[in-house]
Amino acid sequence: MSGLLDGKIVVVSGVGPGLGRSICLRAAAAGATVVLAARTESRLKEVAAEVDAAGGTSQVVPTDITDDDAVGSLVRSVIAEFGRADVVVNNAFALPSMKPLARTDFEQIAASLDLTVLGTLRVIKAFTKTLSESRGAIVNINSMVIRHSEPRYGSYKLAKSALLAMSQTLATELGDKGIRINTVAPGYIWDDQLKWYFGEVAKKYGITPEQVYEQTAAKSDLKRLPEPDEIAEAVVFLASPMASAITGHTLDVNCGEYHD
Repeated sequence: MSGLLDGKIVVVSGVGPGLGRSICLRAAAAGATVVLAARTESRLKEVAAEVDAAGGTSQVVPTDITDDDAVGSLVRSVIAEFGRADVVVNNAFALPSMKPLARTDFEQIAASLDLTVLGTLRVIKAFTKTLSESRGAIVNINSMVIRHSEPRYGSYKLAKSALLAMSQTLATELGDKGIRINTVAPGYIWDDQLKWYFGEVAKKYGITPEQVYEQTAAKSDLKRLPEPDEIAEAVVFLASPMASAITGHTLDVNCGEYHD
């Protein structure tokens, strides 16, 4: 991946300890300067320190993407520091309710839509001018939930399906500005959060976490679960000039659990 994003200014909205961290580190390894934006400043600083320690360059801008003023401040900070943005990655995430829709509070659904869909739209609108000047790229992080209708994922699928529809529409609307918009749809991501969850499932059913992993991975063609860096590398590819003719596309990264 070295050199794919040389000289690019990459803004990552939504930086957690799993995929968000990997996106920042892989983008930096590909030559980008990385701007980290999320609500928790301490976490941003931890990941930024890793980026810098690996020889990259970072900027930390604490941001709540559900707030117009905060997103406006993010754009101004990026422009003031670097003069432009070339890539925006939208990775903001909210834990789904994991209840049937009939028992999911409307407030939970509204909050999920506000962050996942409207928050992402707010960021994209705010960066459209500078991205049009740089003929830049946007990568939105979706989920394999758009490929199935398993019970208890209704609220999550509702939000992620809306994100997909919005991404496709924006790819058409912003295409004449030279802005590419694509989506990455991961499956299960083998990170610390999932390891903890599999541990809880194992306790519930009296089996080992390894058995939970094997049962879950057995549904995929490769019989394993993708690592955060593998998702991040798909993001880097779609953000890079190697994907210069790709827009409005969704790239599934799930080790073959679902085929589209």
